[in-house]
Amino acid sequence: MDKATHFDDLLVKSGLKRTSARLQVLEILSNKNSATSQPYLEQVMGKDADRVTLYRVLQAFEEKGIIHKVLDSHGTANYALCADGCNAQHHQDEHVHFDCNRCHKIYCLESVKIPVPKVPSGFKIGHLNLIATGTCAACAEQSN
Repeated sequence: MDKATHFDDLLVKSGLKRTSARLQVLEILSNKNSATSQPYLEQVMGKDADRVTLYRVLQAFEEKGIIHKVLDSHGTANYALCADGCNAQHHQDEHVHFDCNRCHKIYCLESVKIPVPKVPSGFKIGHLNLIATGTCAACAEQSN
């Protein structure tokens, strides 16, 4: 299945209309190997979508389980596509996120799962987030 068809199916399955802004955000995120910030998306999209439209697209995608949000060490929201098993009722993004000190990219380390901690009675975990910082493989290789 080609990307365009996959994106169309994803939007239909999520109950979202097919708009150029939504398709463009999906295209940009799918072409990145790291999480992407809203300012970067604004820059790439240019006049194709204003800040409010982009914010609404990101918010809808997050609510529908299409993307997940990761805050970097500066508090900037970054977005990455979710795994296929995510949906509006349950995100499956409980994996480690890696924030590289050199290139400042945030990577989803989907193979490194966060164990669910035991919490005291009456507490209910809604979301787990773990960010590791250091040097990514590409930057480490450049410094050798």
